[in-house]
Amino acid sequence: QVQLVESGGGLVQAGGSLTLSCVASVTDFNIYLMGWYRQAPGQQRELVAVITGGGNTDYADSVGGRFTISRDDAENTVYLQMNNLNPEDTAVYYCNAQNVFRNENLWGQGTQVTVSS
Repeated sequence: QVQLVESGGGLVQAGGSLTLSCVASVTDFNIYLMGWYRQAPGQQRELVAVITGGGNTDYADSVGGRFTISRDDAENTVYLQMNNLNPEDTAVYYCNAQNVFRNENLWGQGTQVTVSS
């Protein structure tokens, strides 16, 4: 069964750091567009960062310079390094995998990140 499993969320003080991980049980992981999204209470899910199979990245303006997305194709894993966290970063963070050739758009179960002031 294809699935994405996130880990690494938790409670951190403002200014702190966390690293999220997402392991994908898919074949040919290297061709997937991988992304991190987040959803705060009462708000819509929003894109945080994406990384292509070739390693190109893009970030939401609100996290640029603080967050770094990366991938390890040998381990079928994508990471989100989050630095200088602030309370506005509090949300459930979701891993996403897209493969247009297989018409796949996969989601993880989410991991909670809470930043205290």
